[in-house]
Amino acid sequence: MLILLRVYYKSRTGRNQMDKMNQSSAEAGSGTIALRYLSKGEAEAIETELLRDYKFGQQQLIEIWGQACALAITKAYPLSSLAKKQPTVLVICGPDQNGSIGLVCARHLRMYEYEPTIYHPKRSSQSLHQDFTVQCEKMDIPSLSYLPTEVQLINDAYNLVIDAMLGPDTDCANIKEPYPGILVTLKQIKVPIASVDVPSGWDAEEPSQDGINPEVLISLTAPKKTFEDQEPVRQEQESVPQHLH
Repeated sequence: MLILLRVYYKSRTGRNQMDKMNQSSAEAGSGTIALRYLSKGEAEAIETELLRDYKFGQQQLIEIWGQACALAITKAYPLSSLAKKQPTVLVICGPDQNGSIGLVCARHLRMYEYEPTIYHPKRSSQSLHQDFTVQCEKMDIPSLSYLPTEVQLINDAYNLVIDAMLGPDTDCANIKEPYPGILVTLKQIKVPIASVDVPSGWDAEEPSQDGINPEVLISLTAPKKTFEDQEPVRQEQESVPQHLH
């Protein structure tokens, strides 16, 4: 059975928060599952098989992943747990597939009564990405024209940041502006960061010292090789039919 999404909480969280997560997981009846860590090639092969053999459309997969990411956020950061009166969330969306997933996540968070704001470091030329952007605009989800470099402004305005900026295909040795400057800002903020698939600045297969340090990681398909030495705190999964590996 193929796991479309697995939620995997990193140990940066405080003990009380981890205990709450584990208690919630136990109450929901979800058990710990054996983790399989995928190479970049294995993840690409699974996605190709979904598209070619199982006839998923690219838009359909992004919609599934984006909604699942939003559900993961609601479980990790329920509305009742947010520190600020307004349930504000900043979603940073890159121009590629991770960014599209972030846009879908933002749209579903809006339906779950969060207040997302989107920041596009660069606009995408991909038609599918543009369609998802229009859908967010039609739902009156605001967007930022720039990301403040004064980190306290971000800390004061948002409960958390969703990192859907750079994906597993990014060449981390050749990251160009505006992304290095954004990574510097994200490393300094105090509000939690939840990263989609691979934290921005991390290589998908090698441990990174230069990327951001998210509190929550939402892995698409399964965690990537770069997390093999990390300790999971809580795991969840969604799956599609058997015999797809």
